Amino acid sequence: MKTIELTTIEEMLAQFEIMKHLYPKFTLEKYESYLIEMIPHNYTQIAVFDKEEILGLTGCWSGTKLWSGKYLEVDNFIVHPNHRSKGIGKLLTDFVNQKAIELGCTMIVLDAFTGNFIAHRFYYNQGYEPRGFHFIKMINEEGLS
Repeated sequence: MKTIELTTIEEMLAQFEIMKHLYPKFTLEKYESYLIEMIPHNYTQIAVFDKEEILGLTGCWSGTKLWSGKYLEVDNFIVHPNHRSKGIGKLLTDFVNQKAIELGCTMIVLDAFTGNFIAHRFYYNQGYEPRGFHFIKMINEEGLS
């Protein structure tokens, strides 16, 4: 297995099928339009491959906020259902940790839906802890996939 960082839109679009495990109604066109907006804002993806088969994928981007300084945000963490509980998630978080250190980040942040208890347990086991609430106010649910 190898873990690599994807930095081009072509590399990311090639992984569209695994993204559909998280967003089944996603279209390639919508995915591409989002990536076009995200990549200029430090967005990359980390992928775990076994030969040519993708086993896991996460997006991440760095930024700076007054309360945290420089941070790395994990976005859309996916391990293919056929490859769960095989250490793929740990490979992804280890790579993200190293990237955050190299970028000089003070922390890694992520959001997990309140009912996703399997993800909560995984993130706790990786050293993450909840520090607050992420509040949202829906403006247009029709725009979601």
